[in-house]
Amino acid sequence: MLAPSLLFLALFTYWPVVQVLWQSLHGQARVGGPQTFIGAQNFLKLFADPAFRKALGNNLVYALGTVIPSLVLALGFAMALARSSRVNALFRALFFLPVLIPLVAAASIFLFLFLPNVGLLDYHLAKLALSGPNWLGDPDVALWSIMALTIWKNAGYYMLFFLAGLQAVPADAYEAAILDGAGPWQRLRYVTLPYLKPTIGFVLVIGLLNVVTQVDHVFVLTKGGPSDSTNLLLFYVYQQAVENYDAGRAAAGTLVMLALLLVVTASSLRTLERSFGEKEP
Repeated sequence: MLAPSLLFLALFTYWPVVQVLWQSLHGQARVGGPQTFIGAQNFLKLFADPAFRKALGNNLVYALGTVIPSLVLALGFAMALARSSRVNALFRALFFLPVLIPLVAAASIFLFLFLPNVGLLDYHLAKLALSGPNWLGDPDVALWSIMALTIWKNAGYYMLFFLAGLQAVPADAYEAAILDGAGPWQRLRYVTLPYLKPTIGFVLVIGLLNVVTQVDHVFVLTKGGPSDSTNLLLFYVYQQAVENYDAGRAAAGTLVMLALLLVVTASSLRTLERSFGEKEP
């Protein structure tokens, strides 16, 4: 009974990982030439590459700058729209709408917003007698522009999980807190957040995985520039494999990224298990 599933996993999951591992330990003197075993040289070249270290740092900043704001916004949306009504249903649909837009299409929309001088954002700033920076051409601003797109795209998706989590918070817990004189912030801290710990842990796992695996918007908006300021790990791997024809270094970068994913996922799932294991307040 398990044989079809195991065959599927072996062909499309385990075998590709083995191929990447084999590729990371071999190199080619020229494109299309024979591959020779070079051991860990691809990994040494990878970590010695300033572009890789830059992409690694960018991914860290990108993770902190997108996951936390997305979760905070999603929780705020969910709490504001938790009650069932026609107006709230309309706003839920509006906040969820960006999720339905493909990432490439969303990046194209933001490209129109961020065009210097003629883009929609600069157009409205000019009406206020203000001038914006080069949103995608300034190394100090470009990554933040990418982050804005990511937050806009993901917050509505995470909102759905928080809406479901809020349904599990018993009403009598809020009533007891109100009788004890708890204000809105105290109710949030001592009632809502403790009950939402499993949901927060689950959404955190999804958010961290998206940080490493989403790259379409970088390709459309900046292609990693300017000066590698928006280059992320997955786009760096793409550059090495497709643009530089360095399959060995691309494979090494893929394994490093896979290791990071495993560490992040394992730690997040452990946090999630502890959250489920804790007794309700």
